[in-house]
Amino acid sequence: MAENLSATPTDAKAPTVTSKGTLLGAIFLMATSSIGPGFITQTTTFTVQLGAAFAFAIAVSILADIAVQTNVWRVIGVSGRRAQELGNLSLPGLGYFMAGLLLIGGLVFNIGNVAGAGLGMNIMTDINVKLGAIILVLVAVGVFLSKRAGVAMDRIVVLLGALMILLTLYVAITSGPPVVSALKNTVAPETFSALAITTLIGGTIGGYIIYAGAHRLLDAGVSGPSRVNELTQSAVLGIIVTGIMRVILFLAILGVIHAGAALDPDNMAASAFEAAAGTVGLRLFGVIFAAAALTSVIGCSYTTVTFLTSQEKTSPRTTNLLVVGFIALSTILYLTIGAAPQELLVFAGAFNGILLPVGIGVIMWVAWRRRDLLHGYEYPKWLAALGTAAWVLTVYLAIRSIEPAIDLITG
Repeated sequence: MAENLSATPTDAKAPTVTSKGTLLGAIFLMATSSIGPGFITQTTTFTVQLGAAFAFAIAVSILADIAVQTNVWRVIGVSGRRAQELGNLSLPGLGYFMAGLLLIGGLVFNIGNVAGAGLGMNIMTDINVKLGAIILVLVAVGVFLSKRAGVAMDRIVVLLGALMILLTLYVAITSGPPVVSALKNTVAPETFSALAITTLIGGTIGGYIIYAGAHRLLDAGVSGPSRVNELTQSAVLGIIVTGIMRVILFLAILGVIHAGAALDPDNMAASAFEAAAGTVGLRLFGVIFAAAALTSVIGCSYTTVTFLTSQEKTSPRTTNLLVVGFIALSTILYLTIGAAPQELLVFAGAFNGILLPVGIGVIMWVAWRRRDLLHGYEYPKWLAALGTAAWVLTVYLAIRSIEPAIDLITG
């Protein structure tokens, strides 16, 4: 019924042939998983607040993301084991703790993704938001019920990812952004915001996002020391694709702000696209927002299930049905309670914030100390050092994510 999404990776001494579609699919799965409704909202908000200086925050976050993502993909890929499996092998029970955090955070954020799908469809076609959400959810379900689910997932995330970039590029060109000013601020920002940098990093590699592409490559059989080049290139390209979308969206909003347009505080991104290209721009924003939500539903659901299943013990059919079940549960909760309440989003952010340093910590422990799990691979010390430095940053991000949850509890 379904393509094997849970094939046991092997440490072949000679690389096997992997289709370009699979590699592209993993790259775009990671990239489009991060390009969700929250990504668009964050980028718009910080562009309005910081103007051209936001370019510096984008550049720094991209470099930090590459340092983290490269380590994660390499350790998972070379070891041939999913992140939670490495967690259990590092400290018994730790992997289950990681899976629990991911399940809670992933479910709450997926409700938001489903809500975003409905909003995007509404902006695009004026259709009722709940009906629009159901339509796009059925598309996601169809992907995992198809006979070749892996291929279908690879193709849809690449197609929608490319569509989002091209449509946003059109609006960016139309808005006429001050490119020279943005370039200057990339290296010499007029305003510095640590909050913007940490928020972008958390939004790009937080929660399930950092594992999406690496787990997809494992399921496609890309693992072992012989595949290091593919793993590294895919990780870097995934962050670059995300960065390109972030930069283009930033320029599109920046152009509108530079022209002096007044944005609707309730939906700044949509009003910016409308200011740049009129009604066409607004409809294009609906397409982009819906595509971002749909790919995030697919990425979040797939990756969450990979944390709850085993490559060796869970059949492909069961895996795909579990993904469908997770999507259905998220949709039912959305239809029942509406968009996830702010309190739930704050707590989910805290769970994801805790998972980030725990997961990165496991990865770096394996890189430094568990050569046995890497099949004897000599892990580059410079790369491990970069990853460790980035891990320190994730600890700071975790503290920042927990603070709002504590504030809600205490008052």
